[in-house]
Amino acid sequence: MAPMGEVTFEEVPQDVFTILGHHADMLLALGRGDDINAMHAPEYHQSLYRKFLQRLDGVSVDWEGLYSSWPPTEEKLYELDSDVHIADPAKVATATGWDDSDISKIDENVGPWFGNTLSGTHREPPSGWADEYEYYTLWDIFAKIAQVFQETERYEALAAVHESMLETIESNRPPESDRPSAALVTFASDEKKAWGYKMNYPGYYAAHTRPMGVTDALADATGDGYGEDGRNITLDYELLLEADPDVLLVLGPMTAYHDLDDIRTELEEGAATSDLTAVDEGTVYAQGARRQGPILNLFQMEMTAKQLYPDQFGEWPGYVDGEPYPEIPEDERLFDRQRIAAIINGEL
Repeated sequence: MAPMGEVTFEEVPQDVFTILGHHADMLLALGRGDDINAMHAPEYHQSLYRKFLQRLDGVSVDWEGLYSSWPPTEEKLYELDSDVHIADPAKVATATGWDDSDISKIDENVGPWFGNTLSGTHREPPSGWADEYEYYTLWDIFAKIAQVFQETERYEALAAVHESMLETIESNRPPESDRPSAALVTFASDEKKAWGYKMNYPGYYAAHTRPMGVTDALADATGDGYGEDGRNITLDYELLLEADPDVLLVLGPMTAYHDLDDIRTELEEGAATSDLTAVDEGTVYAQGARRQGPILNLFQMEMTAKQLYPDQFGEWPGYVDGEPYPEIPEDERLFDRQRIAAIINGEL
């Protein structure tokens, strides 16, 4: 896998270093969540994943107290002595204090690197990595991670569920002329700042929104240059009002760090934002995270399909702050919870 090239292992790794959530999610999906010894913002990820895992019997995480690994330090990587670093060395090369020789020393003296992160938004690789870099889909990366742990059968079982749901969504979406416009945003928890994200751009950051085929309301409001790269945009309320999405998808409330009720109240009481169509129509919804692996991707595709197309996929019951992912009647679910839990637990 790019950018590492071919990597060989004498045995299946047991002690695993990660940085970003998409890689940690992949390990969890392969039944190896307890093998993780590090990740960026472990308490954040734990609070997020526990909301979703409530709906998967026998699947849980305990990541509290892990080393928060972004940016990593060379000394800590030696101390952890991991069998493998499921992290993108090209991403690590952007961290202060790291150069290619440091990355090579960890590879040679501790354990190999094996990860791909810049595919999230097809970000340009740093100097020295561009020639060997390739971009993959979320599920392509997952397939390669599964090979490292000799878990291809488990990957294939999960991928089959994903493909079935993707086909269901794409074949039952309303015609383009009947689809709502939408915007994907984050609001700062302590000040009046917001960021907008590109819903249809290539990369796994949009792996749950791109299949929906909606009009990204921020594209027209922002104008030329919006779709030239996958970077987020700083969003003021005037621009949001100009975009005026039919549906407003808000990242963050499914963690312990944001409150959806507070966000809705602020929008309803704001001089500009109270006129937003999504505020008037009650279509301001919670989302999870863009840095998603297979587990989060399945749940977020389901929730996003319901939030955008309730007539086709059943009404989204709403998210209650602090509560798990909402219970959905079995006949309205877009994937089988028991099947996913069984695969993660090794019951293929």
